[in-house]
Amino acid sequence: MVTESPRAAASASDELLGRVRTLRQDADLMGEYARRLLATAATLSGCPAAPEWSRAALEQQAAACVTAAEQLRTAADALLVHVRG
Repeated sequence: MVTESPRAAASASDELLGRVRTLRQDADLMGEYARRLLATAATLSGCPAAPEWSRAALEQQAAACVTAAEQLRTAADALLVHVRG
């Protein structure tokens, strides 16, 4: 029977924990992108030269970023449960 050495298991766990951190960082970035997109949409709402569609398009992109951030956090949480399990 082949077993994994404790050192290899620790290394794999460390790698997965690194991926958890990366997923959470990416989620934070997506949240920041959403905030910036909404700020830009708000700025354009007061600009008469801005195309009518621009605010709605930016708000849709912001919503997509929020969804992506939630999914990344969910993935990070699931991976963390796996690592600890």
